[in-house]
Amino acid sequence: MIAWDQVEELREAVGAEEFGELVDVFLEEVEGALAMLSPTADATTLEAQLHFLKGSALNLGFAEFSALCQAGESAARAGNTAAIDLTEIARSYHATKAFFLSEIATRYAA
Repeated sequence: MIAWDQVEELREAVGAEEFGELVDVFLEEVEGALAMLSPTADATTLEAQLHFLKGSALNLGFAEFSALCQAGESAARAGNTAAIDLTEIARSYHATKAFFLSEIATRYAA
C-alpha cells in the first residue's frame, strides 16, 4: 500500500519539518483533484487529472493508489473511460491516507 522507502527518501531529502508541511500540501492537493474527478469528464480531462494524481502519489509512496491512477490514465488515453473505476480510486486514496497518517505518527514520533 505504501512504499516506505520512497517516504523515507523524501523525508531525508527535505528534512523532518518540511516533510510535515509537504504531506499537508500533498493531501490538500490530492483531495482537491479527487473532488474534481467526474465520470462524465472527457477522456483528455480524465487522463490529465489521473496523471497528476499518479505523480503526486508516487512522490509520497502511495503505491496502490498510484497504480490505480496509472491504470485509469492508460484507459483514458485509449478512450476507454468506462473502464475507469473512480470509486475504487477514491477508496484506495482514503484507505491509504488513513493508514499513512496512522503509521507516520508511529514511525516519526518525536
